[in-house]
Amino acid sequence: MALSKWRMPSVCLAFLYVVLLFAHPCNGFYLPGSYMHTYSNGDAISAKVNSLTSIYTLLPFSYYSLPYCEPIGGVKKSAENLGELLTGDQIDNSPYRFRMNVNETVYLCTTSPLNEHQVKLLKQRTRDLYQVNMIPDNLPAMRFEEQNGINFQWTGFPVGYTPPNSNEDYIINHLKFRVLVHEYEWRGVEIIGTGEEGMGVISTDADKKKASGFEIVGFEVIPCTVKYDPEVMKKLVRYANISSVDCPTELDKSQIIREQERVSFTYEVEFVKSNIRWPSRWDAYLKMEGARVHWLSILNSLMVIGIVFVIFLRTVRRDLTRYEELDKEAKAQMNEELSGWKLVVGDVFREPNCSKLLCVMVGDGVQITGMAIVTIIFAALGFMSPASRGMQLTGMIILYLFLGIAAGYVGVRLWRTIKGTSEGWRSVSGSVACFFSGIVFIILTVLNFILWSSNSTGAIPISLYFVLLFLWFCVSVPLTLLGGFLGTRAEAIQYPVRTNQIPWEIPARKYPSWLLVLGAGTLPFGTLLIELFFILSSIWLGRFYYAFGFLLLVLSLLVIVCAEVSVVLTYMHLCVEDWRWWWKAFFASGSVALYVFLYSINYLVFDLQSLSGPVSATLYLGYSLIMAVAIMLSTGTIGFLMSFYFVHYLFSSVKID
Repeated sequence: MALSKWRMPSVCLAFLYVVLLFAHPCNGFYLPGSYMHTYSNGDAISAKVNSLTSIYTLLPFSYYSLPYCEPIGGVKKSAENLGELLTGDQIDNSPYRFRMNVNETVYLCTTSPLNEHQVKLLKQRTRDLYQVNMIPDNLPAMRFEEQNGINFQWTGFPVGYTPPNSNEDYIINHLKFRVLVHEYEWRGVEIIGTGEEGMGVISTDADKKKASGFEIVGFEVIPCTVKYDPEVMKKLVRYANISSVDCPTELDKSQIIREQERVSFTYEVEFVKSNIRWPSRWDAYLKMEGARVHWLSILNSLMVIGIVFVIFLRTVRRDLTRYEELDKEAKAQMNEELSGWKLVVGDVFREPNCSKLLCVMVGDGVQITGMAIVTIIFAALGFMSPASRGMQLTGMIILYLFLGIAAGYVGVRLWRTIKGTSEGWRSVSGSVACFFSGIVFIILTVLNFILWSSNSTGAIPISLYFVLLFLWFCVSVPLTLLGGFLGTRAEAIQYPVRTNQIPWEIPARKYPSWLLVLGAGTLPFGTLLIELFFILSSIWLGRFYYAFGFLLLVLSLLVIVCAEVSVVLTYMHLCVEDWRWWWKAFFASGSVALYVFLYSINYLVFDLQSLSGPVSATLYLGYSLIMAVAIMLSTGTIGFLMSFYFVHYLFSSVKID
């Protein structure tokens, strides 16, 4: 008791400190995955370089695969997370250095005479529209370009320049940097803490001085090609100041790519004060275009959902209400004259063909759907910062691994429901852990051989292959088996009706039912189409996608549409005495994946016209196939589970002898 009384003042004081901390008027902000770095006048600012990328080939290459100036002390790779390695990022240090608020024009180096291989490589990278991606202060370099009176914004700058109707290529060897800085004054809260020595002020004048300074809020670059006299330039030392250079417009004053040419690299930097604050510095990269299109798509989907739901609800309710209002004699007479879905009461829960495969696909669908929902929610709340490259993919992989518990649980419990026994649950759990992961692994291995043969940085290293195999077999498989074990301990779902020994003969139909199943996928595809276009553009055209709020709304609508389409199709099949609804319920909503893959091919043909060569097309189609399979498993699972619940509820609502 004495001890608790002695602690009470400390607890109250701590509570008061928290209240004062949050009650104090201050300007606060937080962008997860990044932190503010302030510089004093003259402080060194380092710049890093990422892989060379092109929307023309989709093959990333190392920055130092071209004859660029290397930093003093050699090239040093930055630590990369799992997502960066899988996306082909290779971040290295660079020789470019800046000093805060010091405007200067600097000489870097002069190359040795270009040989045949270097010339061929430079010309190829120039013709393939490769971009240099520079990252100072964790912010991509931005380039503005005007074409036909329209201002375009790009990240990075080109390797070289090819004039129209010319066979000559020119290398970009002079860069004009414009660094936007915002002067930051420390406006912190004096934190009064309690320690063993009593109360004290934690913040000091030294802390305030350290926090104040300049923050980088923008980084723009103007690329130029300039012809230098190599005999004059080679006399200079690295980082020697030279006179300012104007970008020439005449080709004879530009640096041509030719054998035995010696290329001199220079750059100049200008610091400009800006009113942009540090929390808003990514706004220029994340400008969302086409907001009206997003809203029109969402409103259209809402109308479709409402119409389908109202029609279906009125039909089912009228059928059930008419049956419930009959007296016992009328029900007995009606049981003798059953029609429609009431005729298949003894077959509706008959075991489907390939029941194990269905359980496995539903389990994987739960895993993928859970990963997508959690990822998009976190992204919509702002926890997926573009400053943290690769963290989104890394987070998705970690979520997928741990959601193996849910996948194993759902797959095994569905297996127990269909079979009536837990026998074989280990096989089901193992198949759940290996089905989708195996498909992805096989496709990635084939694509990786293509990337290896092209010497691309997008190729997965052998060491990373072993890491992925470890995560698969030592993390995902055990967690899925654990989920399967929990599924054997869960109560099995009881069917409301008994299954007859002899199956009901399904009446012949004029048209195959699979045509209706394939046609049902058009409704979910219509819901997904607009966001799919923006997502594909962000992936393949090097744009930032940050409309996660719209994506969360579209995902919610997609779940509802998939559930409605599958339930409606299931009810239609039952009404024509077709009790084989299990797989049709799955593919009624899962068939949207077919339209997604076909649209990906359409996007390749009409929107990625610059994409060249069979290698690039194979990479694109391989990644699109992975996306289509994931969408099929996710949407199919949503439709199947809702149809299962609907059928269970429908036959639980009526008593048919």
